[in-house]
Amino acid sequence: MKVENFVKILNADFYAGVPDSQLKALCNYLISVYGVNGKNHIIAANEGNAVGLAAGYHLATGKVPVVYMQNSGEGNVINPVASLMNDKVYGMPCIFVIGWRGEPNVHDEPQHIFQGEITCKLLDVMDIPYAILSKDTTDLEIADKMKEFSALLNIGKQVAFVVRKGALEFDGKVKYGNANTMLRESVIERIVAATDNGVIVSTTGKASRELFEIRERRGEGHGKDFLTVGSMGHSSSIALAVAINQPDKKVWIIDGDGAALMHMGAMAVLAANAPKNVVHIVINNGAHETVGGQPTVMAGVDIVKVAQGCGYKNAVSVDDFDKLSAALKAAKERDELSFIEVKCALGARDDLGRPTTTAKENKQAFMANLNVK
Repeated sequence: MKVENFVKILNADFYAGVPDSQLKALCNYLISVYGVNGKNHIIAANEGNAVGLAAGYHLATGKVPVVYMQNSGEGNVINPVASLMNDKVYGMPCIFVIGWRGEPNVHDEPQHIFQGEITCKLLDVMDIPYAILSKDTTDLEIADKMKEFSALLNIGKQVAFVVRKGALEFDGKVKYGNANTMLRESVIERIVAATDNGVIVSTTGKASRELFEIRERRGEGHGKDFLTVGSMGHSSSIALAVAINQPDKKVWIIDGDGAALMHMGAMAVLAANAPKNVVHIVINNGAHETVGGQPTVMAGVDIVKVAQGCGYKNAVSVDDFDKLSAALKAAKERDELSFIEVKCALGARDDLGRPTTTAKENKQAFMANLNVK
């Protein structure tokens, strides 16, 4: 169905959430109409943050907010839904719009399979009635469902629409970009060249896909890399524990701006532990590029100052390849925690592939490289 019709039927004037490829039509529509930050629409750091924004909106207006997310974000909303929004606590109404990745019997990537199986079960556990939106769902069916949902919203309950692939359509065009010049894949090539016998923990999305293909081109195998294909925002935490327990290995983190933002508290924990063998690299294009290029707030954040405030003693930002090479060399030679922000352009090859090994094969190869039995 047309996203404009869907939004009209929801009849809400505040949206908050984290962009998702399954909800690209909705995200692009909201950005084209409302922008990215303001009274009607805020792109949140994570899905729990979006629920907090929704609660504040309801408190200030008495109206019903909408929170959108990929189904992977359900885990981030369980606490604020159960301990804040639920009708046994404050009873705050909210409409959730959830992109259904990993839907059973629909091919998807491994990180989405189990999440797809439990998407609706989690809604049941959270006592959130839901409707499934498909390509053939009519406007009338959604309108009828909203009449049913309205009675629940009026008594402080939450409801949800679970959106299948291709269910929403938007004909408008939204172009995303920035003024940076370095492409992420070229940046990662230089990082790989600098790491030698060190190991890399890379974030979810296109960064890990590019890292995999770079290793293929170099004929190096994949034992030196742990590809965090899911669990967005947790790569630096994984890397910290690896570094503490493998003190003789240099551990390089390839992070993204959206991922670092999603769980930014991890930077404070990493810096407090101050592992001497970690280089934390945040490739910042100011966008959730993997799911469509929608902006993050990170283009306007001085993340070097954030890192320094967290306790990173060595933190720099680079915006060209000469500066990147110098920063990588210094970090490699330094026996101390390092942080590098790399300002990057949006864009990836049209023929960018996906890892051809399974997640478990990746884990086993990585542990074997670390001589873990």
